[in-house]
Amino acid sequence: MPSVHRQLAAEALTDLLLPFWHFVIGSLVLVMVVVAGARLLRRGRSRMTTAMVVTAAAVIGLATIGILLQGR
Repeated sequence: MPSVHRQLAAEALTDLLLPFWHFVIGSLVLVMVVVAGARLLRRGRSRMTTAMVVTAAAVIGLATIGILLQGR
């Protein structure tokens, strides 16, 4: 099999597997978010407030960095 055909076959296989890996990664992220949320809820209200403040600060920080770097 010529190398061009082998390369095309490899790309076709990768294209077929890509959605599967997106599903696997998305599922693992979802499981981790649910587990972390459950643990946070068990720890009580004060931990939830702290977690929300930290998360909001992280989102605002990432958005600010994205806006600043977008102008370049």
